[in-house]
Amino acid sequence: MLTHLLALTSALLLSVAAAHATVRTESGLSESRAGASETYRLNVPTEKEISTTQIRLVVPAGLTITRFQVTPGFTRTVKKNEAGLVTEVLWTGRVAPMEYARFFFQARNPAAPGELSWKVYQTYSDGSVVAWDDADPARGPASKTAVK
Repeated sequence: MLTHLLALTSALLLSVAAAHATVRTESGLSESRAGASETYRLNVPTEKEISTTQIRLVVPAGLTITRFQVTPGFTRTVKKNEAGLVTEVLWTGRVAPMEYARFFFQARNPAAPGELSWKVYQTYSDGSVVAWDDADPARGPASKTAVK
């Protein structure tokens, strides 16, 4: 039990210390079960000396978002496909320098094992956008979740 607790604490600290936009399960893990209902959290730190004003999440194929937790100070807009499934989420608000925000949502994982790649686009108050989407993995790695 103590080993599990230490591993969980380390994972939580690393996710904040990594200082990139990351998606993890509510308990801080980067893996989940195929077909399971899961609560995910998107952690977005402001890494510049100016505020973050907008966060856009592209929902991985096969994942079905079922509900969101209210995030005080932010408005949320969703895009849906023809089937009514959420394909993108846009949160608008303010995350000051040296702060981070967490956005929680519930989703159903794909039925088949695989990997979810979370594409996140962080917009700053000067209009610049940092892409956490693996377009340049060295500078903007996409967060990944192993679905087992």
